[in-house]
Amino acid sequence: MADDKTKPGGQDRKRINLSEDYEVRDWAKKFGVSEDELRKAVGAVGNDAAKVEAHLKGSK
Repeated sequence: MADDKTKPGGQDRKRINLSEDYEVRDWAKKFGVSEDELRKAVGAVGNDAAKVEAHLKGSK
């Protein structure tokens, strides 16, 4: 299901949706990694942003 862009915030800020190109781009920029690295991290630990960030910091 697509994001409801009329209701930003809440859970949306805690989850990474790989189906939305703008989210992949923005999260990759936030974490300072490539989009491919972000996709691999989400594949490894799930779409919880805090877990992805911890995984990426641990792998550098």
